[in-house]
Amino acid sequence: MITVVVEGMSCENCVGHVREALEELEGVASVAVSLADNKAEIEGEVGDEAIRAALEEEEYVAVSIARS
Repeated sequence: MITVVVEGMSCENCVGHVREALEELEGVASVAVSLADNKAEIEGEVGDEAIRAALEEEEYVAVSIARS
């Protein structure tokens, strides 16, 4: 599980953009995004730089990325 704290989400539309951007990454099996927690949880194998780049392309920021 990869947990990403996402800065810049303010509505459910944002949640959809973040989810879609992360789902398109190679190696991602599933994505769950929480507006209340400002977090995305990713199942799969994907690098931190790919996550950061996908979010930045949609004008969001990955504040932190943790793996468990």
